[in-house]
Amino acid sequence: MSATVDEPRAPEADAPADEAPDAPRPRRHLARRIAFGVLAVFVLLLVAAGWLAFRGYQAGTALLSAKDVVLDLRGDVGGGDTQQIEARLPEVQANLAAARAATGDPVWRAAEHLPWLGVNLEAVRVVSWSLDDVVRDALPAIGRIDAVLHAQEARDTDGRIDLAPLVDAAPDIVAAAASAHTAQVAVAAIDTDALVGRLAGPVVQLQDGLDQVTGALDAGAQVASLLPPMLGADGPRTYLLVSLNSAELRSAGGIVGAFAVLHADDGNVDLTEQRTTLDLPGIESPILPLSDEELRIDTDRLGRWVQNAVMTPDFPRSAELLKARWERDIGSHVDGVVATDPVAVSYLLSATGAVTEPGGVQIDTTNVLQVLLRDAYLTYGDDADSGDKFYTGVAATIFQAVGSGQGDSRAVVDALARAGAEGRLRMWSAHPEEQERLAATSVGAAFLSGPFPDATGVFLNDGTAGKLGYFLSTAVTVENLRCTGPEPMATVRLDLSYAPPADVESYPRYVTGWSGTDLPVGWLATNITVYSPVGAELDAIGLDDGFVLGGTGVTSGRDVKVVTSWLAPGAHETYRVDVPVRDGRVTVWTTPTLTSPGQVTATCP
Repeated sequence: MSATVDEPRAPEADAPADEAPDAPRPRRHLARRIAFGVLAVFVLLLVAAGWLAFRGYQAGTALLSAKDVVLDLRGDVGGGDTQQIEARLPEVQANLAAARAATGDPVWRAAEHLPWLGVNLEAVRVVSWSLDDVVRDALPAIGRIDAVLHAQEARDTDGRIDLAPLVDAAPDIVAAAASAHTAQVAVAAIDTDALVGRLAGPVVQLQDGLDQVTGALDAGAQVASLLPPMLGADGPRTYLLVSLNSAELRSAGGIVGAFAVLHADDGNVDLTEQRTTLDLPGIESPILPLSDEELRIDTDRLGRWVQNAVMTPDFPRSAELLKARWERDIGSHVDGVVATDPVAVSYLLSATGAVTEPGGVQIDTTNVLQVLLRDAYLTYGDDADSGDKFYTGVAATIFQAVGSGQGDSRAVVDALARAGAEGRLRMWSAHPEEQERLAATSVGAAFLSGPFPDATGVFLNDGTAGKLGYFLSTAVTVENLRCTGPEPMATVRLDLSYAPPADVESYPRYVTGWSGTDLPVGWLATNITVYSPVGAELDAIGLDDGFVLGGTGVTSGRDVKVVTSWLAPGAHETYRVDVPVRDGRVTVWTTPTLTSPGQVTATCP
């Protein structure tokens, strides 16, 4: 038998000669690569987390330190203490530079995309960068504002205000205000509800602080831009100065009582002429065409009597009517109209100190309201000529005190700023580019024509045709603020309290009124006009525990209701109306009176 020997097979062509067919080496290599990759990623994450924690510690420490300084500086900004601001700038600049560097590297920016953690990291970066911009660009400009104000204390012998420092500082102040606005918008956009509690609180505080810094710079920018041309830096200007009488209320604060002409030329301001309303008596038809809305709400009295030109809550419209009437009857051109009330005068007297009017009466901040709004009427009664001479003499004396630099010049500026914020100082310019800027400010008082669509209005006009408003106390407040739900609402409350002396019935008829109605002598009638925000409807107006009916209308997209209050001596009434809350805020424009300012704001927590 022959044996058969099997010949060995040649390896397949696609298999390596040195590798067994069943060896799993590729899988082992892949697993090894994955393990190394996961380890590398883990190590990188650990490094990134450590780096992020280190950067977070750096940013947090620097930012908290800067936050404390900025919040302290907020009070200095409001009080004008620029020396404190300048002394602490290096400290806060160093802190914020460190916070900006810590939050600016790629690891931090990448981590901002992580769930939950990212929004907190982004908030820290936005706050750090925004505050760094404000401190670098904006806060130093506040020192320039202060330098400008102090420069006005050194007047020429003729009382001229040196406008050169203001003109030179204007570009820096305007640029700083723009930088602060950019930062304010960025920080305000942070959703604090999405942040951890330890971060949300400081961010809210910084939002409020930036609001105040921005407000101060805005005011400075307005002054630096508007004041030089309005004081005659580019050529002479003439203004009509209107004195409002709060003893007989009108929407703007009080009935027009007297006029003066101010002439400004290169910083020198002179009082050149004074007139009373007797020089501008009532006319048969309105001085300018009135709209159907104006006729329905304010009647044709708005344009026929200069005393009533301030019945509308829109000061630009009042100024147009007054300018037209002045130029037609008196014959001189005016470049603008300025109006003040007696409370604004009291603020000025707190800065200038006491003055003595031509008749020998000493007037200061403690007695000016009583002297002007009560004593003068009891002294002169229905003798309008003597009364007008007294008022014009007082006005000229106070103007001379302010113009000559009597008292504290910085305090005069603060007094004017306070009066403007409270609606007691109003300005309108016949120059369109200036008026556009004024209309966006509280001093412009453009309730209907300005950029204030979300504001509510509650305005008061005397219906007694007397001078009993001196004994009226008013208060406008916002209560029951309801910030959540599909239609956030709030209640605007108006309190009126009338407390004349017991012998009010014996006062001159000029004081107790000529209303032409059956109103008993000594009673007070007040017409209350409520304006909704643009596009909103007004519900019925509540009176104490019930409701009250009155006239209705629509103007400038606002729902309007008018009701009348009749108050016996010693009486009190409370009116309420619900209004929408927009963007977490309710702002109420109202008549500035002897007891309350012209604007009230309530903000949701």
